Amino acid sequence: MAKSYKMYLAGKWVDRRNKITVVNPYDDSVVATVASASSKDYTKAIEAAQEAFSVTRELPAYKREETLRAIAAGLEQNLDKFARMMSRELGKALKDSRGEVTRSIGVFRASAEEAKRIGGELVDLDWSPGTEQRLGLVRRFPMGVIGGISPFNFPLNLVAHKIGPAIASGNTIVLKPASATPVMALMLADLIDKTDHPKGAVSVLPGAARESAPLLEDRRVKLITFTGSSEVGWWIKENAGKKPVVLELGGNAGVAVADDADLEFAATRMLYGAFASAGQSCISVQRIYVHEKIYDKFLKLLMSKAKRLKVGDPLDPATDVGAMVDRKAVDNTMQLVKEAVSEGAKIAVGGKARGACFFPTILTDVKRSMTVCTEEAFAPLAVVQKYKVFRKVVDEINDSAYGLQAGFFTNRLKDIFYAFKYVETGGVVINDIPTFRADHQPYGGTKDSGLGREGIRYSIEDMTELKILSMNLK
Repeated sequence: MAKSYKMYLAGKWVDRRNKITVVNPYDDSVVATVASASSKDYTKAIEAAQEAFSVTRELPAYKREETLRAIAAGLEQNLDKFARMMSRELGKALKDSRGEVTRSIGVFRASAEEAKRIGGELVDLDWSPGTEQRLGLVRRFPMGVIGGISPFNFPLNLVAHKIGPAIASGNTIVLKPASATPVMALMLADLIDKTDHPKGAVSVLPGAARESAPLLEDRRVKLITFTGSSEVGWWIKENAGKKPVVLELGGNAGVAVADDADLEFAATRMLYGAFASAGQSCISVQRIYVHEKIYDKFLKLLMSKAKRLKVGDPLDPATDVGAMVDRKAVDNTMQLVKEAVSEGAKIAVGGKARGACFFPTILTDVKRSMTVCTEEAFAPLAVVQKYKVFRKVVDEINDSAYGLQAGFFTNRLKDIFYAFKYVETGGVVINDIPTFRADHQPYGGTKDSGLGREGIRYSIEDMTELKILSMNLK
């Protein structure tokens, strides 16, 4: 029987008549029903968060650290419970769900560490005559109420990336999780509720996008942090008024394999980069460029490995690729493949679906102008192309509206530093896939991929205001 979940509003569990029905995309079973928040609920949560801010801003670092470590411990104790629910509500393969919960534990532990390291700096102000014995003390102070909006594809870790830094920095937060996958955020709220953190400091309100308008409109919300589609992200920026926004948006990550690369390692990592989480990641490997000298050998190796991936029941520990988020996503992916084939592309592997599962797909003979190359696929789908000159492949990777992360498998230092300097992305990964992300690194993109950076320390910088105390000691 499906479980019913209340929303977490200002430290209380509140039910509503309007419900969100959460469906397992793999077998269409109802996983849960969730109370759906109204705009009035968001306003109440903002009011409570503003009131709680008078307490959280005064919390010493060790108290914030204790809260974050308690949340991490709760996740660790319930790892399997969280992972299985994630696989049910999203269709993510259980091995990937477990990996996400493990990462989320790390996010809260890192947030606990960073809570003690916000600090500040001393600045000498005696740079001109008449300013002798002047000194500045620079510190960061919490902003207040943070509005967080998280996506469906990483329903726990990307929630952790908003709540963890908010707590660490002494802010309060009202979070809207994705309607397709709200259960993870509510289960996390239950762990937060069991800590000593001030009630009202965190609210988790699933609901329709239109109902969350107060996050944009209410002046008490000091910053919006959004992860999701480029279309929605840029709309938020246009409608957020004077509020600062942090946007972590889409991508169509490019990766190049040079002729000096370890092909076995590169092919193995490429499988994970392109097909883990059914490709539903903004840094999923989508465009693969292979040096012409090794193209045939690498493609044969990649195809062989891709064909051995197990597709199916997300709760089967042996499954490599589970379901996509819904049938519409499957249909869109199939249309993308058919369009590419009609324009001359060839299906090397895959190109078929079964229910909500889309089989790992590799396309060759693609053209740069094809939609499968220019837009974000957000699916277990990658294209493979040849290249001859390294600098030209950098240009090809840059030939995109997106700029999140790029990868290069090579050991040539000259090429590595050329890529670092000239690739138009927020991150460059050497000898690994662009899907690699350490949760404490500065993470974010350029162009249509967003604004600002996540990664606990960098999120804290966005969520705090710099203030200088200028002192005349003369």
